[in-house]
Amino acid sequence: MTKPTALVTGATGLIGSHLLDLLLASPTHEKVIALTRRPLDRTDDKLSNLVADFDQLEAAISQSGIQVDEAYCALGTTIKKAGSKKAFRKVDYEYETAFAQAALAAGASKFALVSAVGADPKSPIFYSRVKGETETAIRGLGFASTHIFQPGVLLGHRDESRPAEQLAATLTPLLNLGLQGPLRKYRGIDAKTVAAAMIAALHSDRPSAVHRYDAMVKATR
Repeated sequence: MTKPTALVTGATGLIGSHLLDLLLASPTHEKVIALTRRPLDRTDDKLSNLVADFDQLEAAISQSGIQVDEAYCALGTTIKKAGSKKAFRKVDYEYETAFAQAALAAGASKFALVSAVGADPKSPIFYSRVKGETETAIRGLGFASTHIFQPGVLLGHRDESRPAEQLAATLTPLLNLGLQGPLRKYRGIDAKTVAAAMIAALHSDRPSAVHRYDAMVKATR
């Protein structure tokens, strides 16, 4: 059986960096292509780094001639970091859907997307609404399997400073104890657990699913 080639974007982020590590270490993958804005500062025999202008993302992937089997999208920003709602939507909707479309055109039959708990295209909260709209758009593209991951607070080391998230992460072990029943999906989760669950999902028999806290933790046990 031919080993799959994986395409990853967001590979320098909190979840994406774990994704890249796990995929490169996985004996089940032949090749890993990381789509980035700037060259990666790492090398590996299995790693190919495609540097692209994300405003021309589909053209960059098409012109590269790559062929892939599965794709992982771990892009994401915050409204504060992006600088405006418009800029946030550009990353979390336009770039993500463009990546999915390009991955499909490059042969990917399986797609994994990092979204967020509470994502809903009808939400009155802008952040959650954009996340929900992105999920809806990607589900409609026609992948054989589409797996959506909706983590709560992400735990793990970040190179950038996000004081509010750092405080939430510090309090997460205590907060998680209080999040029971239907509130369990809001529990904080380690970024590496999310990454491992994404890989497990694309190598499972489930055609499509939305993965929240319990499902992600279970997938990595």
